[in-house]
Amino acid sequence: MSILRTGVVGTGSMGMNHVRVYSELESCKLAAVYDANSAAAEAAGKKFRVPVARTLEEFADMVDAATVCTPTVTHYEIGKLLLERGKHLLVEKPIADNPTHARALAELAQERGCVLQVGHIERFNPALQALEAKLKNPRFLEVTRLSPYPNRSMDIGVVLDVMIHDIEIILHLVRSPIVSMDPVGVSVLSKGEDIANVRFRFENGCVANVTASRISMDKLRKIRVFQEDAYLSLDYQKQDGVMYRLVDGKIVREAVAVIKGEPLKNQLESFVACARDGLQPKVSGEAAAKALDIALEITRQIEAADPRKGQPRPDVKLPSILDMLRPSA
Repeated sequence: MSILRTGVVGTGSMGMNHVRVYSELESCKLAAVYDANSAAAEAAGKKFRVPVARTLEEFADMVDAATVCTPTVTHYEIGKLLLERGKHLLVEKPIADNPTHARALAELAQERGCVLQVGHIERFNPALQALEAKLKNPRFLEVTRLSPYPNRSMDIGVVLDVMIHDIEIILHLVRSPIVSMDPVGVSVLSKGEDIANVRFRFENGCVANVTASRISMDKLRKIRVFQEDAYLSLDYQKQDGVMYRLVDGKIVREAVAVIKGEPLKNQLESFVACARDGLQPKVSGEAAAKALDIALEITRQIEAADPRKGQPRPDVKLPSILDMLRPSA
């Protein structure tokens, strides 16, 4: 079997990370890069000694599988062209800018027999894998994701930018339909919301409280899960965690064993294996489309409550910005 030829469309900060990791993997050959900004593509080509395609069509002829790391609004057109040419794709999240395009890509991938994976990278974080090994019927989840102002992805708000990671993870962990959600959010520095909080209630009784901010001074990425026999707290960033259990009437603290590693490397190794062997990816186009549906509905409700755009909902009290920025233990 010939080695899989991989490539990257979009050589911005995230795209360059994909180029770097592909260049390090022994399971594939980094065969091409392409960017509409030719200077950016040439810089990537020079740094990693990889051929630079002059057009997207030329790029498609040079690869078997590719990562798409371009602005969200371009994902559909780029993904459609590459899938129609039989290329396996890893598309950075969110999969597309609307549900119609998201599902069209998923259907096209199925028709062409191509793998379509979406870059929800936290699914490949060793901390989450450690959590899944101990998970039993979660009853309440508290998820917090704070980061400094990014000066990137400014075409979307914080829900589509970062909270969508946690939405997809929660859907994966709870595995029950959402029966209600109560979102709030505010814009501070951007056109879209920079801070958001959502409380989800699921059909099985589970509740999830999710907070995301991209104007915090510090970075924090944590998930806390309460289940019938234990409480688990994991840190995505530090890749460590603890579990508290009731044993003989006493609460016992235990460290959660996490085999640390680079999530992006784990993700791309998995993508290459799926593309090479025809396996189902951890985050398929359909799974990503479901997360996108929810993220867009959250965004819609936040915009509808924005007094600059309409009348705020009378039953919703926006949380204190300071409260939302304050990391909890």
